[in-house]
Amino acid sequence: MKCISWNVNGLRAVVKKNFMDVFQELDADFFCLQETKLQEGQIELELPGYYQYWNYAEKKGYSGTAIFTKKEALSAYYGIGIEEHDTEGRVITLEYPEYYVITCYTPNSQNELKRLDYRMTWEDAFRRYLDELKEKKPVILCGDLNVAHQNIDLKNWKTNQKNAGFTPEERQKFSDLLADGFIDTYRYFYPDQEGVYSWWSYRFNARKNNAGWRIDYFLVSENLKDSLASATIHTSITGSDHCPVEVVINV
Repeated sequence: MKCISWNVNGLRAVVKKNFMDVFQELDADFFCLQETKLQEGQIELELPGYYQYWNYAEKKGYSGTAIFTKKEALSAYYGIGIEEHDTEGRVITLEYPEYYVITCYTPNSQNELKRLDYRMTWEDAFRRYLDELKEKKPVILCGDLNVAHQNIDLKNWKTNQKNAGFTPEERQKFSDLLADGFIDTYRYFYPDQEGVYSWWSYRFNARKNNAGWRIDYFLVSENLKDSLASATIHTSITGSDHCPVEVVINV
């Protein structure tokens, strides 16, 4: 089972570039998006053979997630059941007989960390939500989690320690999630790999210079460990400031 996650940073813009080519080339069983940045009715995608699940933010042109899948879900759930967190279209959970598939766009702590306190509240609530699910059946979580976990997960770690996405607080929350029984699938296969990132700023020729961050993930609960087949970061695929990430699971 091939799963893809891609922060498209505006789906309508990427559809005008290369989205359908990438979608068809990767031929995923689950194709998960973050930052769709649109409202219901603003786009119609013809994706034969796929079921479409969308979660829109109330604020126009902001956030938003989607999952396109060859497998119809038993149920689809939008948000995490807490009103404070569920107006920004950040989470979709699809339930299947053997597992859950979740896509997430984690809140950014923003410039001068003005949203860091909210981010910490979110992290705790989201981890509780995931813990409840994995008590029932295995969990596959993907998305732009807006944190580079280790020093090797970004090019310039020394100068970014007080910046959103690499603060000690955000990194600790990610460590807490792993300690709760989740596996960072890319690091499972490539524990020491450096220089492979999933996001590059549009500024300062960051992508050309590979001055990037690895902030897009597939995490799985521990009981899927033996089913992991491969993990890939598609650094050559353009169209967004993020590139797609992939995991293949034998389920």
